[in-house]
Amino acid sequence: MWRSDPKNVGVLTEREFDLLVDGRTVPGVVWAEEQVEPGQPMVLLGHGGTTHKKAEYLVQVAMLLARRGVLAMAIDGPGHGERAGVHDPSDLGAFERAWNDGGGTDAVIADWRAALDFVSTELETGRTGWWGLSMGTMMGLPVVANDDRISVALLGLMGSWGPNGDRLMAEAPNVDCPVRFLMQWDDEVVPRDRCLELFSTIGSKRKTLHANPGLHAAVPAFEIRDSTDYLAAALKRRKD
Repeated sequence: MWRSDPKNVGVLTEREFDLLVDGRTVPGVVWAEEQVEPGQPMVLLGHGGTTHKKAEYLVQVAMLLARRGVLAMAIDGPGHGERAGVHDPSDLGAFERAWNDGGGTDAVIADWRAALDFVSTELETGRTGWWGLSMGTMMGLPVVANDDRISVALLGLMGSWGPNGDRLMAEAPNVDCPVRFLMQWDDEVVPRDRCLELFSTIGSKRKTLHANPGLHAAVPAFEIRDSTDYLAAALKRRKD
């Protein structure tokens, strides 16, 4: 349910909600630039590991989308944000425990499906896309593979690696919407070959790989900006 009336956060209007999903409380947020119009497209934002639904970079992505007439929605992933929180990026053991204690991949799919059900019904939203890197792809790829309401996706910084690496590889062939995949050639967290392996397994016939030099968190600003152009254009087309 909605927590309160919308509030202004910079140029964005922000509205928070809480859902009860299989006994789990799932907190979320929706951002828009102006009053929401019926049929307005929306992008689901998956945050990275050790961050949360209101991480600064996600708010920036939401702002870029809002300027393009697209809503943005995010929830806290398992063990993150208001659902406890992992704070040390170097503690991969804590990260994996948080993921598994939160129910793992099946719970993540259920949480996002419930959030999309709620927001799309309440706000009468239109076509839906996904934006998520690193843990945002750990969450996003299975969601995209299992929910045909998502018609385009931005994924990346992830591979056949981590707590659900095997599940990602199993789900990837079921992704059939257009996909842009970002990777960092010198990624010190997710091995390069694991990223390439996951990208090659994605089933979509319309997929592109954008690789840039640099470490895991050094995705160029132009890639972030261009990714919102890519999603907005795809969501506003009448047909894929």
